[in-house]
Amino acid sequence: MMLQAFLKERRSWILFFLGLQLLILFVAYLDTTIPMASLFYIVLLSTFFMIVFLFFRYRKETAYYERLKEWDDHIDHQMRLTPSSPFEQLVHDATSEQIARYRLMAAEQQIALEEEKDELLSWIHEVKTPLTAMHLMIDRLTEQPLKSNMTYEWLRIHLLLDAQLHQSRIRHIENDLFIEQLDLQSIIAKEIKALQSWCMQKGIGFEITLEERHVLSDTKWLSFMIRQVLTNAVKYSHSSDIAIESKKMDDQVMLTITDQGRGIDPRDIPRIFEKGFTSTRHHNDTASTGMGLYLTKKGADALHIKIEVNSTIDQGTTFTFIFPKKNDFVHIASM
Repeated sequence: MMLQAFLKERRSWILFFLGLQLLILFVAYLDTTIPMASLFYIVLLSTFFMIVFLFFRYRKETAYYERLKEWDDHIDHQMRLTPSSPFEQLVHDATSEQIARYRLMAAEQQIALEEEKDELLSWIHEVKTPLTAMHLMIDRLTEQPLKSNMTYEWLRIHLLLDAQLHQSRIRHIENDLFIEQLDLQSIIAKEIKALQSWCMQKGIGFEITLEERHVLSDTKWLSFMIRQVLTNAVKYSHSSDIAIESKKMDDQVMLTITDQGRGIDPRDIPRIFEKGFTSTRHHNDTASTGMGLYLTKKGADALHIKIEVNSTIDQGTTFTFIFPKKNDFVHIASM
């Protein structure tokens, strides 16, 4: 509270004043020639004026600090405060100098981050060229076991680069969205085709039942989210089918992807979308980065898609994407 801070700051002055008044009364008490009633009246009057003086000084001296307290301390905002005393001017100058220094540091760091991001994106796109050439060479292989193994390793590199590319875009995802009507059938078919060789190697099939095929969303990010869930489903399943279904409930499209893999520990479910989290049950799973589902959740939040997860250990996992209603995209389109 500002009043309490003001009285604490002026405590020594107040105690000094009260001490003087007590000294005057003590002198009058010792010297009987001095009329006690008159001095007591003077002390009382002085105390009254002291209280009035403190009231006006409180209003004047705390006005600057009240504004300073309410000021938005974000470094991008100017400090529009007018000091009215030498000490306030000292505080104002020191604070303004610090803000200018931090603003300069923030600008330099922002430039460095943007340069690093551009270099990373350039590197990813450069790596994609030899990766595409490698895929063409793998397609020419005739030895099936070698071809399957090479395709699997190629796919791992491709998915890691894809995740890194989306991670670099996540900070400005609002600028990366283009909302349009999409066909779930074509998106899912494309993602399954990319995982085809891996699925054949593991004996995994797909059961697709799409009652509702069209949704409003962003092609790039929706494809990425479905890709991450399908990749995890294939990765943690063996010789079983993955069920993909869509339906409409309460004017909302629901897309479910169900596998029969190893499942997720119930205590891990609240944390699977955290950055860098892998598993508390499978510590030997060094291939996981913990970024796929984190980026999936970030993309879903930007697209107003709700994700629900149900899982049973050693029986499988179901991811449900609940797409927003059409009216909800008025907000997204205006961002």
